Amino acid sequence: MKQQWHPDPEPIKTNDTAAIAIGTAAWAIALVLLLILRPAPEHQWWIWTCVTGIAFGLFGLWFVNRPARR
Repeated sequence: MKQQWHPDPEPIKTNDTAAIAIGTAAWAIALVLLLILRPAPEHQWWIWTCVTGIAFGLFGLWFVNRPARR
C-alpha cells in the first residue's frame, strides 16, 4: 500500500529567548536557595550544578541573540 504524501507543516514560532531566560532564572533561584540552606558536604556538587546551569543559560542567551555573522 502506497502512503499518501503530505506537505511538511510550517515551523512553530517560539520565543527562544524567553524560554532560555526562564530556565536560567530557575537555576539562579535554585543556587540562591542552596547557598541559604547550605547542603551537606557530600552534596556540594548541587551548587556547582546550578552554577553550570546558569553558565550554559547565559551562553544560550548570547548564542540565540548574537548578530548574524555573514
